[in-house]
Amino acid sequence: MSIIMESMGKKRPRPRRSCTPEFKAEIVELCQRGDRTLRQVSQDFDLTETAVRDWVKQADLDTGARTDGLTSSERDELAQLRRENRRLREDVDILKRATAFFAKETR
Repeated sequence: MSIIMESMGKKRPRPRRSCTPEFKAEIVELCQRGDRTLRQVSQDFDLTETAVRDWVKQADLDTGARTDGLTSSERDELAQLRRENRRLREDVDILKRATAFFAKETR
């Protein structure tokens, strides 16, 4: 079966890479300059078009050029609030179990 898939031209997934904020900013600047298309920039630097498009969109959101999403600071705040909410839910769950345990003990 795997031989059939290989002959059909199935691509191996691209390994996940992480890029520095400085590198992302340079790529965004190249795209916004208008000398080359987003596709050309992504091919020149061996990046996916989707990643570059997302970086450009996020930069536009952060500068206020777009308003159809969250800025980086809002994303950070949302992630922090979700972590805190998860921790508080766990605390409440532990307190509920402890209350039930001690209520049963006192009977």
